[in-house]
Amino acid sequence: MGTVDEPADAIRLIEAALEAARVGATDTARVLDALAALRGVRDELAAWEPELITAARAEGVSWAVLAPALGVASRQAAERRYLRLQPSVTGETTGEGRVRAERDKRAGDRAVASWARENSASLRQLAGQVSALDGLGATAQEHAERVQRALGDNDAATLLAPLADAHPHIAEHHHALAARLTTVAEQAGRLRRDAADTRRARDQ
Repeated sequence: MGTVDEPADAIRLIEAALEAARVGATDTARVLDALAALRGVRDELAAWEPELITAARAEGVSWAVLAPALGVASRQAAERRYLRLQPSVTGETTGEGRVRAERDKRAGDRAVASWARENSASLRQLAGQVSALDGLGATAQEHAERVQRALGDNDAATLLAPLADAHPHIAEHHHALAARLTTVAEQAGRLRRDAADTRRARDQ
């Protein structure tokens, strides 16, 4: 069987095979080539759609506006289609699994962000202690500086990621501070799990 490199060439090959088949002039090799080309076109289309949706979203196009272009009836359905098409970064093997995982993540993000804002003072105090550490190695110092930069943000939730990243770099010599960072990370993990469980129970 031959190979087809361009989608336009693939479509021409498929159309030629179909025309031949419709008049009873089927050629086995041509049909097999056409089927292989069809599979390639299908794979390319599957990759193009989420890429184009991502580009539209980056330009500020709403899900409601995207819905008709995607052939669905609502903004929820448009977003759901996008999530189903996206490759998994957490191991889900089905489109529905990716939808659930993304919605669990969002629920967890909201719960953690809300908790961080409610506990802004203690998180900022902890971040201030991390950023003020002396005698750090180059890598640890870089993480401490990231924590310090995050302190300049009005939203305490932005402290969580740099604090978590700093933990392994200060754990060896600053046990008490590292233990407090562990407590924060464990609390965030519990909040994420609880939020995901609540969301799933609501959807059942």
